[in-house]
Parts: sequence; C-alpha cells; structure tokens
Amino acid sequence: MQLTPVLAETPRDALISARNRCTIIGPVCPINDIFATAQKIVTMLDLGTTLLAAVERDPDALAIVDGDRRTTYAQWLGEIGRIAAALTALPIDRGERLVVALQNRHEMATLHWACQMIGVVMTPVNWRAKPDELDFVLTDAEAKAVVFEDTTASTVAAAKTAQRIPRIGIRGADGATLEFDALSAHDKTLASSRATARDWSLMLYTSGTTGRGKGVPRRHYPERAAALAHVAQNRYGYGETTLGVMPLYHTMGVRSLLAMALINGCFVCLPRFFATRALELIESEKVSNLYLVPTLYHDLLADSNFSAADISSVRKLGFAGAPMTDGLLQRLVDAFQPELFVNHYGSSEIYTFTICPDAHVKPGSAGKAGLNQRIRVVEIGATDPMTTLQANQEGQIIASLASDEAFEGYWNRPDADRKALHDGWYFTGDIGYWDRDGDLFVTGRVDDMIISGGENIMPVEVESVLSLHPAVAEVAVAGITDQRLGQRTVAYIKRRSDVDDASLDSYCRASGLADFKRPREYIFVQDVPKSPVGKILRRLLVAGEYEVDE
Repeated sequence: MQLTPVLAETPRDALISARNRCTIIGPVCPINDIFATAQKIVTMLDLGTTLLAAVERDPDALAIVDGDRRTTYAQWLGEIGRIAAALTALPIDRGERLVVALQNRHEMATLHWACQMIGVVMTPVNWRAKPDELDFVLTDAEAKAVVFEDTTASTVAAAKTAQRIPRIGIRGADGATLEFDALSAHDKTLASSRATARDWSLMLYTSGTTGRGKGVPRRHYPERAAALAHVAQNRYGYGETTLGVMPLYHTMGVRSLLAMALINGCFVCLPRFFATRALELIESEKVSNLYLVPTLYHDLLADSNFSAADISSVRKLGFAGAPMTDGLLQRLVDAFQPELFVNHYGSSEIYTFTICPDAHVKPGSAGKAGLNQRIRVVEIGATDPMTTLQANQEGQIIASLASDEAFEGYWNRPDADRKALHDGWYFTGDIGYWDRDGDLFVTGRVDDMIISGGENIMPVEVESVLSLHPAVAEVAVAGITDQRLGQRTVAYIKRRSDVDDASLDSYCRASGLADFKRPREYIFVQDVPKSPVGKILRRLLVAGEYEVDE
C-alpha cells in the first residue's frame, strides 16, 4: 500500500524527470540549479545520523531521565543500536510501520530513535485508545508489529488485527509474543544509521475528534527541519532540560524529543501528567523549558503544591495545540516571569505555521510566519490560494506546502488530500485575520463558527473575555441550535468561586464585547471536555455530554 502524495512523483523524482526533459543544456539552465539544490536537500542528515552526531559531541551528557533511570548519550546509543538490530531481525524492513501504544517512558523514546536508525516508520497511537481505534490504525497502517505495556495490554488483547502480528510487551505485559527486554539484549548492535533523509520517519494519526483519524506520514528531512526550527524559535541553548510530558504520539512531544538531541539536552520522562509530580521533576531535574498545551499549564497553577515548588530553573515557556486565554497568560507571566513566552501555531501536517515570541505582550496573537513558512488568509470556502484578504478581514488560514517542515499528503486518503491541498497550499480549516502590524490572530475553526441571527461569532473571542473574570477557572463556548436565531451562543463555565449568570453577563457587557456576541445562556459544568492534548471538544458540549455543577 502506497502513500497518496501531493504529486505523482516525489519532489526529487520530479526534478530528475524535469532535468532529463530540459532542452536547454549548460549552467544557465534553471532546472539544473534547482536540481543541484534538491540533491543537497536529499543528502542532508537523517535523524539516525543526527543522534550519532549528538553522541560524538558529548557522549557523557545526560540524555534521558525516567524515574531512577538516568542514561547518557553514549549509554543510550548502545541500547538504541541493539533495539534497531533486533527490529531488523524480526524482520521489520525499511518503510514498514511499527505501531507503538506506550506512555512517555524510556522505552518509547528508545523505540523512536531505533526506528530512525533503520528507516522504519514509527507509528505511535494514543495509549488511551479503544480496541476499535487501535484496530483501525493497525489495519490502516498495515502494521508489522505492535509494542505495548500494562496500561494498553487489554486494548491490544481486544484488537483483532493485533492477534495476527508480533506483539512486543514492556516489562511482562500480558499477551506479548516477544519481550522488549529480549530486543534490548540483542547480541548485535547497529553502530551507524541505515536511513536517509528521504526515508519515512514517522506517521502520526490526527486526533479524529470528528471521525476516524488520518495518517500523516512525514520523512526524515521535514522532521529534522521542524526540530531545528523548534530549537531556533524557542531559543534553546546547549544542554537544556525539558519536561517530556507532551505525548510522543503528538507532534509537540516528538519535537521536544528531537530538539533535545540537537542541543545535547535532557528529556525528562513524565509518563502521565500529574501536576504534583510535574512540579517535583521541575525542581529536582532543574527543568529549563516547558512546552505544553494550555490545559497542563492551568493544572500546574491550580495544584496545591505550586506555591511551595521551586520553579526558578524554568526560564522559557512555550505552548501550542490550543489557544490560551488572556487570563491564563497573565497568571503564567506572574508565576514564572519567563525570559521567553512562545505561542507556537502549527499542526501535524506542517509543524510550524506561525510563531509569537512574546505571547503575553500581545495576547491572542499567533505572530508571524515561522522560519520555514509562508502564510495567507483567504476567503472562507475558497480553494484558490490567490483569494487573499486584507488586514482585519477574517478568512481561512492556509500554509505553504513548499515549507521544509511540510508533509506530502495523507496516508491512503485522496479524499482528504482533495479537501485540504490546493495548488501547493495546505488549507488548515482554521479561521483568522492579520492585524495592522502583520500579526496573525486565530479565531477558531471553520467547523466551530457560530452563526447566530446571521452574524458570525468565533468562540475563542468570547472565551478570552470570560476567562479574565476572577471566578472563572475554565470556559468553553459553543453554538446550540435555536429556532429563531439558527444558533445561540452558550458559555460553559467551570467556576473557581461562586458566580452566577447575571454577574457574568454584566461582565461581558462591560468588557466591550459586541452585544450580538454575548452568550445567551450560561451553563456551569464540573469539567470542560477536552481531547488528550487539551483541545476543547465542543461537539460533546453540543451533545450534552457534560456534568452540571449545581
């Protein structure tokens, strides 16, 4: 089964064909210049060699911490090399998919790097996935093996496809046909990378909050380019330490792992987020940067141990995955007083869209295009990337597929390609606008937009206003069907302290929020439903799947 790429040929193959067809011979031929550049791209470092370079730079630097287990780069390379050799012996061949259902632990990170050494496609899945979800990924990806732990053993046991392939268990997990320790004790080791920059590195599956997830395959060179940009845009220095809590089935977690190798930094594993444990690790491991979704920042600040924790080592904050409310931004600035506070806007398909390095200075701004990107705002519903809009005109955000960080098309989903990829641009499905300074503001998803009485309302704008009320801990806004208005705006509030709907409505009136954007109803909930990476699941609110806080 093959990928459905944007073009029938790979970019390199297309350039070869074009060069061979070129009738102008000599150094003045533009296609020759382009081909020379393409050859340089193809011969850039693969990720396996990137790891070898890190070991050569500083073999004794601490690379990864997982509980009491502390591993240097040289020690880690030995284990990664044995795992890589063992996977090859199974055999799992270059370009084939290894599905991994693990939390953020030493073994998960080790497998990621082992795959990069041999050109096997690391295909991680959410460890909370249900059996039918895992079955879908195993079948769709044509997985050659699955790796799991106690937490995911019952899911693997109930997934029919898993019973037909090797099942590699971590630390005695039930149902394994092969133990991970046996791979780690393999009698051979791989001392050099067998991959190239053009090999497939990773296939993430989109969250699938509105249906089945889509496979997003990515090659080594865009993965490495994205990690390099992450280091530069977050101004990481040599030997930094990050909290490895964003899941390694998510692009944010993968970027944190790769970025640390580029700077010989340390990846501190936190298999599952608990705010108290996160604070302990920040203090004990002297974590220097945090890269989290807003939900996790909220939970850190809300933890009863926060005020007593030593967080002074953290100098750089970054967030992505969801908008951050104005209220949370300010609370984080007051608590951490960071040197840098980055709002990173991107996706699994193209890691970076835009970067705002001073998120707290201009709340809500996603900043300007990243180092490897071009961004446009076009008419909503358009498929022509030339239908660009002016400042303060709201439209759909699109990103260039010429980016070094871009994917080439979805896995076996030509329908998704036709919807999202047009004339060399990726149509994100997000809505936003440029301000007069040329900074991008993301106001929501096309699917989230509320149309009430003929007016367009973006939930994020209303949420930002309500988040600043001192009694509001969390807020989500959604549109509910209304016979008169079409949709009415409803705010779902998780309270920090006592407050009623009349007080919140008065607050909105006084804030300057346009009258037609004010919520017409307030519902107090025990929790705002979110995806595993912190995205608000508005469809669950609309469906009434929440618990009321009386």
